[in-house]
This record gives sequence, C-alpha cells and structure tokens, in this order.
Amino acid sequence: MTVGQVSTRLGVTVRALHHWDEIGLARPSLRTAAGYRFYTADDLERLHRIVIYREIGLGLDGIRAILNDPTIDVPGALRAQRTQVAERIDRLQQLSAGLDRMIDAHEKGLLLTSEQQAMIFGPQWNRDWPVQARQRYGDTTRWLRYAERSAFRGPEEWRAITDAIADLDRALRKAMDAGVTPGSAEANHLVERHREVLASHFPLTRQMQVCLGRMYEADPEFAAHYDGIRAGLATWVRRIIDASARAHDIDPDTATWQ
Repeated sequence: MTVGQVSTRLGVTVRALHHWDEIGLARPSLRTAAGYRFYTADDLERLHRIVIYREIGLGLDGIRAILNDPTIDVPGALRAQRTQVAERIDRLQQLSAGLDRMIDAHEKGLLLTSEQQAMIFGPQWNRDWPVQARQRYGDTTRWLRYAERSAFRGPEEWRAITDAIADLDRALRKAMDAGVTPGSAEANHLVERHREVLASHFPLTRQMQVCLGRMYEADPEFAAHYDGIRAGLATWVRRIIDASARAHDIDPDTATWQ
C-alpha cells in the first residue's frame, strides 16, 4: 500500500507517517527506484499497534520500547498507562464540574441555595437581585470576572464578604454620627475601604464607584438599606464618594460605568 492509502486506511496524516519513517518507528519495507514508499501487510500491522498505543496516550518512545524490546513487560506498561489515563479522567471530570459551575455562575451570578442565601445575607435579602444584576450587567466584562470568582465561592467565603460589608456599614454610620465631612481624610479612607470591600466581587474603578453612589441614593431598595442603618446615610455615602472622586480629577456629574 502507498503512503496515501495507509493514511486513509488508518486515519493518520501522511505527515505523521513520514515522521514515523524518519525516526525509525515505522518504516515502509519497500521502496521503488524512484523513492516511493510501499507498506507491506506486516508494516500495516505494526502501524495499527502504533495507532492504538498512541490513542491510549503512550508517547512515541514508549511505543518504540513496546514494539522493539522483546523483554519489556507489555501488560505492566499498559497497566501503568491505564493508571495515568484514570488520573487524567479524574482531572477532566474535575475540570468539567468547574466549567459547569462557571456556566451557572455566568447565567445566575450566585450559586447558593435559597436557604443559604437567607442564612448568610439575612431576611432583607431579595433573591431576585442576582437575576436583576445579570440582566443589567450580564454583557459586561466585569460581570464575567464577577461570575468567574463567584463560581468557586462557598458559603463560608460569602459569609466573610457579608461580614466585611456589615463592618463597613457600621463604620459609615459611626462616621456620619461623628460629623465626618465629605472630602476629609477620614471620609476618603472610608471611600477607599468601600472600594476594597467591593473589589472582592469585581474590579471597581472610581468612576464605577461614583455610579454606585448615585444608585445608593436613587434606587429605593439601596436607599432603604442605607437609610435603615441611619437616616440620611445613602445621601451621605454618595457625597463622600463624590468628594473623593473630585480629589482624583473625576467629575461625579459625568462619571460613567467604566
């Protein structure tokens, strides 16, 4: 059979057959005076074994040893390869499970049961919020980053994030009660802390932070959250964010989600 015929019969490329010939792994037994290669039935049997061994993941050196060394323990070599294949299957199954979680996180935003959400985020938590966030921001790069982080967070990590946000809310209330003014060093420190806490969800630029400040004041649910902690807190948080933004040459009136 010619190289082309063997290529078709075994489903390997002509280039692979030429390579195996060059390295002495599977050379055609016959050549014409013009240099054309022809494979015999014995050559084809050797090639069949090479294809099988390659399919199960053996490298060319391992295949050469099995085919050429009569003293090699072929069953032992195959058992070792079977162990490697089993380990590879386990890794692939783990990758598959991880991909499933990432797909779910991209589509849902939060991979916690209703009971876990209520336990971690409290009775005021609205289970529709992740869906609403997906609808609003799902086509942005930052949502994709958030989802990919969210995919591998368990309840304990979410609890730690929730505790950090609660600590920040208490610090904001105390600062407002103490008369901290927007633009002061203490207020600017709280704005930076706000960015750091939210950075656990997604990268937060100063312009995006300004947009969040607006939403805290204008959105009824956000405003109710902050004003429930301390009357007027939603507006005060927006003001300290705006003042910090101005100190970084950002006009709060023109800031956009970028």
